[in-house]
Amino acid sequence: MKKMARQAIIKEIIESSLIETQEDLASSLRKRHIDVTQATVSRDIKEMMLIKVPAGDGSYRYAFPNEKSLAFSRERMARMMEDAVIGIDYSENIIVLKTLPGTANAVASTIDGVRWPEIIGTVAGDDNILVVVKPKRVTEQIAKKIEGMISRGE
Repeated sequence: MKKMARQAIIKEIIESSLIETQEDLASSLRKRHIDVTQATVSRDIKEMMLIKVPAGDGSYRYAFPNEKSLAFSRERMARMMEDAVIGIDYSENIIVLKTLPGTANAVASTIDGVRWPEIIGTVAGDDNILVVVKPKRVTEQIAKKIEGMISRGE
């Protein structure tokens, strides 16, 4: 099988399955009657610039670097909120999140990445995040949505 055809199938596999290791990928290819060696799979991973991203439960999976939906999913944001945010308050159009030390940047980046239309942006320190909301009238609603993630892991 030609490299381009094999890599097209790899793309399909990566997008539709949880592939944690090179062996998982080789096995998935073999199930499709594509005979590959570990070296070939390794080379394809490098050429396709696949990366490993968190898949939950402490495990990782292969993905494409521009696959923003994995890095910035609502599920990931809910997990981060539950794990790292320890307090929330708001006033006018600003929500203040108190986080565990050193986690504010990661949480803020996730909030920005999910791209809620009501959130203009975030500013993070070490353990605090300012979330700017527009329009002002939805600030309480957004704060309650975030609060729900903190307490339930929504």
